[in-house]
Amino acid sequence: MKLPEWSKGVTLAVCAATVVACAANPVTGRRQLMLVSESSAISSSAQAYTQMMAPLEQEGRINRDKALRDRINLMTGKLVAQAIRYRPETKDWKWEVKIIDDPKTVNAFCMAGGKMAVYTGLIEQIKPTDDELAQVMGHEIAHALSSHTVEKMSIALATNIAVTAIAVTSDRPGVALTGAALAAALAIQLPNSRTAETEADRIGIELAARAGYNPYAAVTLWEKMGKASGAGESKFDWLSTHPAPARRQETLAELAPKMMPYYESREKRPVFPLKSN
Repeated sequence: MKLPEWSKGVTLAVCAATVVACAANPVTGRRQLMLVSESSAISSSAQAYTQMMAPLEQEGRINRDKALRDRINLMTGKLVAQAIRYRPETKDWKWEVKIIDDPKTVNAFCMAGGKMAVYTGLIEQIKPTDDELAQVMGHEIAHALSSHTVEKMSIALATNIAVTAIAVTSDRPGVALTGAALAAALAIQLPNSRTAETEADRIGIELAARAGYNPYAAVTLWEKMGKASGAGESKFDWLSTHPAPARRQETLAELAPKMMPYYESREKRPVFPLKSN
């Protein structure tokens, strides 16, 4: 694709900005590209989340099954309570989770600021235990804690091709996102870097263990994902953005025994009250 002349100037400006627009990961200390502030990313993510969920609400595709909703809310509330131990300031995030009725999509996400969703395809196709589902949600929450959404938004904003691509190829024509909100929506669709995935694996398995979920479930979860990934017309979006090579399972298996003291602890497992949905 040949870019217009004006875009060359934008590209040069972005390249110059990336030299100085770096910040330390709030959890690990790793240097990250940050063309936008976390507060701006949180605001844009909240806008994108609202615009993404609105048509699903109208179509009746936000799951209202009380048993499932209670299961997800309790689990996520326990994980969020532990996330706040990592970053106390996140107690002020507007944490929220919705369940999207889409039996063919195996996916979950957590945006900057704690806006989350899990697709029914993940529940119905993988049939995860609570321990296994907590690994998924813990991993996604870890991405938000580590400012990976901000990092990917920065990449999206730095690459006008990426923003144009999602606008053209979106499979949700009823959702009209623009500017920063578009970049926030794109951030949950772009694959994470190997470094970001490693960080989220490490933080996520600890969050789950501290919340009272068996860390060995991280290994069985990926085993189930691998076996089910060849199933028919399933949209394994989570696998497309969270690659699971054998080495990754080995790493999680190595981490699991180190997390057992947190899991076996007798300390109280608090539940953070999520926004009512």
